[in-house]
Amino acid sequence: MNEIQEQSVQCPYCGEFIEIDIDCSEPSQSYVEDCSVCCRPINITVEIDFDHQVHVYATHENE
Repeated sequence: MNEIQEQSVQCPYCGEFIEIDIDCSEPSQSYVEDCSVCCRPINITVEIDFDHQVHVYATHENE
């Protein structure tokens, strides 16, 4: 599995889909990334399961 994987997530503010790079060497991570369309901060949570499936969750800043 590549250590960096591109994923598409939907911005919880403007609804646009944006591409983000996921570091697959970390099985669980959380960070804030600004939407490339509306520039609002998105909480990104990434979980990688035992089958190497990447699950990405994008939520509002205060969720």
